[in-house]
Amino acid sequence: MPEIAKKEELRVLLAQIAPVDGDLAANCTRLEGILAAAPGADLAVFPELFLSGYAAGTSPAMGRRREDEPLRRVRAAAAAADTALITGFAELGDDGELYDSALCVDRDGSLAGVHRKAYRFGAERKCFRAGDQLHVFELAGWRIAPLICFEIEFPEPARAVVLAGAELLVTVAANMAPYRGDHDLASRARALDNRVPHVYVNRVGTEAGLEFVGGSQVIDAGGRLLAAAGATEEILLRTLRAEPRSAPDLDYLNQLREPLPVIGGDAKTAVSWPGKALG
Repeated sequence: MPEIAKKEELRVLLAQIAPVDGDLAANCTRLEGILAAAPGADLAVFPELFLSGYAAGTSPAMGRRREDEPLRRVRAAAAAADTALITGFAELGDDGELYDSALCVDRDGSLAGVHRKAYRFGAERKCFRAGDQLHVFELAGWRIAPLICFEIEFPEPARAVVLAGAELLVTVAANMAPYRGDHDLASRARALDNRVPHVYVNRVGTEAGLEFVGGSQVIDAGGRLLAAAGATEEILLRTLRAEPRSAPDLDYLNQLREPLPVIGGDAKTAVSWPGKALG
């Protein structure tokens, strides 16, 4: 990836809110209002499947193509606010399949790209097709890698995007009870594993019998919390500053070795990184 002129500071808005289940128009309106009320934010992040709602998003009727009206509204809102954004939506692909996706829009409203969730959780495997790529996009002058919820529970996706040049991990989530502790740990671990900051944005509220637990966080490259939300709706604003690489002894990426052979154990399951994802 070519060198870019990176801003030294990035003011990030974390929108820990509950969408209206199945109401694309209402959720677009909420997004527009939040952007308009936060001038000066460089990047705004909304939860997984925010535009549709989590449960409603599993229905093909909620799927939208990248050029459809709700996505055009989101891009226009980003341009009007001069704020890059990442938000979850149910994507209808050109192949007719439904994807759990993250829309990534730059400050001028241009489409930087879309990340499709590759590691699906539970019943998502029946509703969504798995994405087959990871991404690093330039947003607001930073190289940012979007991830979606369950993907941070695996070290490999975050490691792969940082090796490809990502300077910031951004995760959109719809994490639910009883798994908050898993994400509290995993979100910090992915930052520490790779020595890059991590912005994690979860939703709150209840939907289809699920309780979403919030706990959105901003984490520095050492795995330390810079800001954290509770379990109710909350808008956080936090400024991240570009940091030099870690000291050589703490820079794990520069100490990686080629995959090592596994001796002994069960040859059917003893595999070298990166292994195989489920389903």
